[in-house]
Amino acid sequence: MLKSIRAFFDAREVLEVETPLLSLYSTTDPHLDSLSTRFRDRRCYLNTSPEYGMKRLLAGSNRAIYQICKSFRDDELGQYHNPEFTMLEWYRPGYGMEQLMQELKELIAGLWKSLDKNQSAPLFDSLSYRQAFERSAGFDPHQATSSGCMQLAKDKGIEIPQGLGVDDDVDEWLDWLLTQLVLPSLQKDGFTFIYDYPASQCSLARIEKDDQQQDVAKRFELLYGGLELANGFYELTDAEEQLQRFNEENETRLKNNRQTGRIDNNLIDALQAGLAECSGVAVGLDRLLMVLTGADCIEQVLSFSWGRA
Repeated sequence: MLKSIRAFFDAREVLEVETPLLSLYSTTDPHLDSLSTRFRDRRCYLNTSPEYGMKRLLAGSNRAIYQICKSFRDDELGQYHNPEFTMLEWYRPGYGMEQLMQELKELIAGLWKSLDKNQSAPLFDSLSYRQAFERSAGFDPHQATSSGCMQLAKDKGIEIPQGLGVDDDVDEWLDWLLTQLVLPSLQKDGFTFIYDYPASQCSLARIEKDDQQQDVAKRFELLYGGLELANGFYELTDAEEQLQRFNEENETRLKNNRQTGRIDNNLIDALQAGLAECSGVAVGLDRLLMVLTGADCIEQVLSFSWGRA
């Protein structure tokens, strides 16, 4: 798989790069925690993805780049999770979100075909976040309220997690309904792109108007059945907006009783220096290998899982 991926990008003149795994900065993402260590008297963090370093390279060179590396998250351990995992990440200057989705589709279709020349091509579907919710839950998530989501859960007979109430953020409700209603409705033996997320879930993506003049985050996820494989963005290039988002994420972490992340000022400086319009995507290669080989558990595709390290 790794050989085929490198051949894919080499044929497209995308440059392979390396960035540090160890940093003085940690993630501010409210849903992730960085693993930490020390070098002499300074606290350091293992990267949750190579994104920040790659964007710094991209701001300096403005050419298409990719990287295959280890990433680390102080996260759950289970069927689809290992604290150390392999990630493929790449960035395409001048690409919109749709172009990058197409390139990801071509990569996976090629990997799929390389396993068995006689098997049929993989199935791909594409739905906006709105379409996915309308089809499976019958409502527009961009107009959702916490009380409306709670009532929908009750009407559908969905168990409501302890602590999730009408006063909680609507995005928490949407995340729960996504796992309980949307993901189970997706094709079981095929790939599905979900794109144009709510603006409040923008992360590092730009916010633009969709065809209904609704502000949406120009980001996408690729899933196989209900398993998330990739997360991509039409990248935000505004340094001030990015810094504001990092600060807001830290406020959310505090509300959730999590330690705040150390903001990477080097990334902010790179954005201020100038990052060209581009799109980028991160792919979990261990999960992708699970799909390609029909494995049921991530441990089956790891030579050294956490339980056997």
